[in-house]
Amino acid sequence: MTDIEIARNVELKKITEIAKEINIDEENLELYGKYKAKIVETKNNKDGKLILVTAMSPTPLGEGKTTISISIADGLKRIGKKSILALREPSLGPVFGIKGGATGGGHAQVAPMEDINLHFTGDIHAITSANNLLSAIIDNHIYHGNELEIEKVLWKRCVDLNDRQLRKVETGLSKENKIVPREDSFDITVASEVMAILCLATSIEDLKTKLGNILIGYNKKGNPVYAKDLKAEGSMTVLLKDAIKPNLVQTLEHTPAIIHGGPFANIAHGCNSVIATKMAMKLADYTVTEAGFGADLGAEKFLDIKCRKANIKPNAVVCVATIKALKYHGGASKEHIQEENMECLKKGMSNIYRHVENLKDKFGLNVVVAINKYNTDTKQELEYVQNELSKKQITSSIVESWAKGGEGAIDIANKLVDIVEKPDNFKYIYNLEEPIKEKINKVALNIYGAKGVNYSEEAIKNIEKIEKLGYEKLPICIAKTQYSFSDDAKKLECDEPFEINVRDVELKAGAGFIVVLAGKIMTMPGLPKVPAAETIDIDQNGEIVGIF
Repeated sequence: MTDIEIARNVELKKITEIAKEINIDEENLELYGKYKAKIVETKNNKDGKLILVTAMSPTPLGEGKTTISISIADGLKRIGKKSILALREPSLGPVFGIKGGATGGGHAQVAPMEDINLHFTGDIHAITSANNLLSAIIDNHIYHGNELEIEKVLWKRCVDLNDRQLRKVETGLSKENKIVPREDSFDITVASEVMAILCLATSIEDLKTKLGNILIGYNKKGNPVYAKDLKAEGSMTVLLKDAIKPNLVQTLEHTPAIIHGGPFANIAHGCNSVIATKMAMKLADYTVTEAGFGADLGAEKFLDIKCRKANIKPNAVVCVATIKALKYHGGASKEHIQEENMECLKKGMSNIYRHVENLKDKFGLNVVVAINKYNTDTKQELEYVQNELSKKQITSSIVESWAKGGEGAIDIANKLVDIVEKPDNFKYIYNLEEPIKEKINKVALNIYGAKGVNYSEEAIKNIEKIEKLGYEKLPICIAKTQYSFSDDAKKLECDEPFEINVRDVELKAGAGFIVVLAGKIMTMPGLPKVPAAETIDIDQNGEIVGIF
């Protein structure tokens, strides 16, 4: 059966019933049909334990972090623990692109999966609108005389689709009187600073302040111009007044799931909203949350950016590994990663070792490796991986999420109940007081394993400008490929010394971090030769088919 067929064979509970399980009354819900709701308010309970799910470096199809996260929450529930999920919202880009949906798979899914993967409650559309409203206000201001003397516009438009044609465009070509043509570009919505702001805001007031602090460009004197100079923050906040409220849904096993916000981890900070995570921690004894892509990206940003902003830390980290990813990062081509290849499997173990070492030794956290079992994995391969991890005193568990749901995660759930009680020595990779270059160097050398960092002239110039504006104490958000510790997507094994190449640095004053663009990373992805959009359809009964 396909994911969508499995999901449709499960009778969901009404969302009001799910809410009651975590002590939320109906009066504190805004219903979006029978199975979705926004949470308006919760009680200020004591925080439960926080479990972060991350992964080794992935293959192009991902390693099942969301599936593992869902099954762990279900597994905790099966052993009698009060658990909840706090996940990101799917972007339409991957849904119609190469990765497909982001609601888990098999018997470990959040539901209703079609709604969540498509328009859901409209949050990402609201972010798109708020982003593009600011663009319209900027160009309108220039059209009507440009009182602020804006000379260089940094703000980009966005759309929540993979459309490489929009990476660079010309706007204002109608030749109308006073229209000023200019070069523009689009980001995918999940890379928009508005998305980052929504996910890091702590209240509607904080959201408005952060939106006002967006740096939109520079005037003729070289001074910064902010969204608040254009009086744009109020109307932008109005568009986001509902989007800031977390969304409540459920797993196929009726475990509560809060799904809210969705920045990518290779081009943004890769975590769901601070509001959603902190809310979840008040509602259950165990919150399972996820950070995007490998631990070098999503987990590093979760720990160095989100944990600082939210004043939280995980009590345990789950690092997801798959046999196919181990072989892929050991030299097997993506066409042959499901074939038995012990040589590549052995070589690929260095990738998971490095991620675990970073989490345990560099961040000082307690870690368990979840081996996400696929039906193509052999007993020999699975036993080899567990034995090798055991030799390095790394706790592991084989998780059968897709086939068994929560039942397939009972072993790891029991291990996590023990692990979250163990003391840790959590620390950040860098101090905010350190210079920007020093922060970048510390992540590059300590987390990626690079031997050094090269900076383009443009990057150096922008670092100096950020320092001059007084923003040098912000955390950094490095945008690079998810497929390698390096900034080169083709260097999968990273078995030779490499350097990180910083081509540009951008200030995100509203979100409160500095984006460091490394390698050839794009903030507007493209579609593959055969996109998932070709298989998504609606049948004669009005049911959606083809989402996976």
